[in-house]
Amino acid sequence: MNKTDVQTIGRTTDNILVGLASLVALAGVIGFSFWSELPLVARFGMLLGGLALGAGIAWFSAPGKRFIAFAQEAYEEARKVTWPTSKETVQTTGVVFLFVAIMAIFLFLVDKSIEWGLYDLVLGWKR
Repeated sequence: MNKTDVQTIGRTTDNILVGLASLVALAGVIGFSFWSELPLVARFGMLLGGLALGAGIAWFSAPGKRFIAFAQEAYEEARKVTWPTSKETVQTTGVVFLFVAIMAIFLFLVDKSIEWGLYDLVLGWKR
C-alpha cells in the first residue's frame, strides 16, 4: 500500500457525521447497559436501533460509504471460502481430542515422575 492510498476524513461534514454516528451507536450500547430493569426485548431494541441509526448516519459520509463497501467486499470473500465437510470436521475434532488425551497422560506421568524423584528420593518426605 502506497502512502498515497491512505485516505483520511477531510471534510468538516464528514467529521460531524462520523462523530454523530459514533455517538448514536454509543447511546444504543449505553442504553442497553443502563436500563437493565426494562424487558430484554426493549433493551435489544435500543441496542439494535442505536447501531442501525448510527450505521445509517455514517452511510451519508464518505468514510462510512468506504467502510460499507469494504464490509460488502469482505462478505463476498468470506462466501468464497471452502468450508470443511461434516465428516472432515468430526475427524479433525477426533484427532484434537486424541492428542489432548495423550498429552494429558504424558504430563501426568512426567509430573508423577518428578514428584517421586523429588519427594521420595531426594527429600525423603513420603515414607
